Amino acid sequence: MFIVAVTACPTGIAHTYIAADKLKKAAKKLGIEIKVETQGTIGISNELGENDIERADAIIIASDVAISKVERFDGKRVIKVALSEAVKNPEALLKKAIEA
Repeated sequence: MFIVAVTACPTGIAHTYIAADKLKKAAKKLGIEIKVETQGTIGISNELGENDIERADAIIIASDVAISKVERFDGKRVIKVALSEAVKNPEALLKKAIEA
């Protein structure tokens, strides 16, 4: 199972990166491979490539703002949630992505 995610918050500072870290830790615990792109004050970090998106079984967008380059995910299974869901319940979010 391979999941890609994008995290972004209105200020693009702490919560963007906290959510990314929590998703990574939860994925490791669940035995899921994950790549997380952050969109914050420094721009896009760890940007998802075409191969990442093509290979993904599910895409999570955990954001409280519009993200850049959302059209990359057209035709893919995308789960959109508030950023707080990735921070508070990362394991549940990953399980939801697997089951969707």
